[in-house]
Amino acid sequence: MVEIAIMIEGQNGLNWSRWQNIAQSVEELGFAGLYRSDHYTNPDPPDLDSLELWVSLTWLASHTKRIEFGPLVAPVSFRDPTMLARMASAVDDLSGGRLTLGMGAGWQIREHNNYGWDLLDVPARMSRLEEGLEVVTRLLNSDQPVDYEGEFYRLKEAILLPRPQRAGGPPVLIGGNGPRRTLPLAARYADEWNGVFISPAKYAERNKQLDRLLVKEGRQPKDVRRSIMVGTLFGRDKAEVESRIPSWAKGKYSLSELREMGVLAGTASEISEQISEFEEAGAQRLMLQWLDIDDLDGLRALAEGMLG
Repeated sequence: MVEIAIMIEGQNGLNWSRWQNIAQSVEELGFAGLYRSDHYTNPDPPDLDSLELWVSLTWLASHTKRIEFGPLVAPVSFRDPTMLARMASAVDDLSGGRLTLGMGAGWQIREHNNYGWDLLDVPARMSRLEEGLEVVTRLLNSDQPVDYEGEFYRLKEAILLPRPQRAGGPPVLIGGNGPRRTLPLAARYADEWNGVFISPAKYAERNKQLDRLLVKEGRQPKDVRRSIMVGTLFGRDKAEVESRIPSWAKGKYSLSELREMGVLAGTASEISEQISEFEEAGAQRLMLQWLDIDDLDGLRALAEGMLG
């Protein structure tokens, strides 16, 4: 049966009280996990509270007992891969093996300009991600010191100590839908592939492509877990759903068009039906993007309507 988790945008006003409240709610309500973005800020002003990713995950590891968690995703554009491996291994151990390490190339121009990080053009950005994945997976998997010489990263007799308690450390997640670069990287390096904001039909298509790429890499389709992050427009009844469409659609899209764009939209029963479509397309876990991090009553109503 498909698992249901919650995903929040950490740059949308996340501070300690909000993080603690939503973590407690997700744990108590029966969701499978809690995931969050890794950004300094949003593409456009105003700037809001944005609790630092790894500090927040360290707190989560020691203040929850059941839920899985991780970044969706930590960019190598401002997250050095050797430090990513060190932090992820330590936090995973602290949690008893509940972290998934989501990694990405970075994409948001404004935060890179504002905080002095080089985003690079898309081809170089993806090449840097590939090197970062190579560095992280080598450090997590090797019990012996490793050397690596790349364009962006270099290792000489580097070893991750203490060794991860889980063999191979936390699973590595690669998010994105790109058929030319992202999916081949997922086939080579990922323990989990996470699609982002696409319809069930397109997800099924990409899923089958990943299966073929995995076989080419000498791996089996079952070696990589399949998940997807989707928008969530939830209302307790049809009237509440209708009232929330304008803020989501910005006057451009209908309810059916939002659903085609990878937004779960409707009441709890309607969202459950849409989740079933993603399950049929191959998804094993859905991360529901919950934009209003203060709406814990709505989160509870969603859980009661979907999770029983």
